[in-house]
Amino acid sequence: MLGLLLARAGQKVLVLEKHRDFLRDFRGDTIHPSTLELLHELGLLEEFLRLPHQKVSEIKAQFGDLILPVADFGGLPVKCPYIAMIPQWDFLDFLARHGGSYPGFSLRMQAEATDLIVEEDVVVGLHAATSDGPLEVRADLVIAADGRHSLLRSRAGLPVIDLAAPIDVLWFRLSRRAGDSPDTMARFDSGSILVMLNRGDYWQCAFVIGKGGLEAIRQKGLDAFRATLAGLLRIAGERMGELRSWDDVKLLTVQVNRLREWCRPGLLCIGDAAHAMSPVGGVGINLAIQDAVAAANELWRGDFSLQTLRKVQRRREFPTRVTQAFQVAVQNNILKRVLEDTDGVTPPLAVRALARYRWLRRIPARMIGLGARPEHIRSPAVAT
Repeated sequence: MLGLLLARAGQKVLVLEKHRDFLRDFRGDTIHPSTLELLHELGLLEEFLRLPHQKVSEIKAQFGDLILPVADFGGLPVKCPYIAMIPQWDFLDFLARHGGSYPGFSLRMQAEATDLIVEEDVVVGLHAATSDGPLEVRADLVIAADGRHSLLRSRAGLPVIDLAAPIDVLWFRLSRRAGDSPDTMARFDSGSILVMLNRGDYWQCAFVIGKGGLEAIRQKGLDAFRATLAGLLRIAGERMGELRSWDDVKLLTVQVNRLREWCRPGLLCIGDAAHAMSPVGGVGINLAIQDAVAAANELWRGDFSLQTLRKVQRRREFPTRVTQAFQVAVQNNILKRVLEDTDGVTPPLAVRALARYRWLRRIPARMIGLGARPEHIRSPAVAT
């Protein structure tokens, strides 16, 4: 997104992607109202929504057999008051295709950044490993958008503030069948939490476990894991046969952290490289997109000074802190307690209040759907 916006404003940009394509599975493929609004501002929304997707206008939580609404996106002041469920690879391909329409935009696949080039304490480029051999790239500014395990962040020596996370997540998919509820939902039961995302012909599932708990689950065996899921889903155990081995279950090691400083001369970190988010609310990709827009709003003029880079951090640090505080509160006060409670689970007071008062459901909807400081595109489009 940042590459597209800067190239649109007349800057020359090279985007490096270490994989051969964007095809990766078991991600939270949620495009929130804030991101859809940005596509609308770019004039790309109508085309984007022609891609196959599902709409989520409300989020519900199920405690035992009790189903409660907890977030309602219908009242958000945006063009699309819903979450669009769409594979992340489709979204990235869409952005890359439109970025490629600008002469200053270049995308190099199978090019993995391996180190920074630093001269007189200023980052002036990077080294990358490509399918054609080593590559040296000189640049006025390097943007580290290489995720929660960012190598560039590490090479830059930027200190990380760890907020801790008491959970990990197991991702897998199950088929959707006639009679299944169409709702995207979080299911809570004694000692178990399962989030189900409606992806049309299948469910994308996230099974929440205690931090570092995967080995204990695996020791009990795959049949025991299948039985737990069947009980949560209230469906016939035979569908669990779709999980043929542990290879069908992918571990997401949850981190919640952020950098103390997002930049140094010649380098700016954004997205998960600057702030790893919990999967709570599925806001990670959307917060990263907000970072990209805020960065483009400051950088499109070609001013890459440390003062300008720090403006980006000041702009985005507040929503990062607010979102992470919200996620940590949910993790510690709801998710952790449910996982530790094996004697039955009842909805927390806050969840019962959300279910009772519709106006209250606008609060989590705004936090999830728009965030604490939604961005708008202020970088210009230069005629090509």
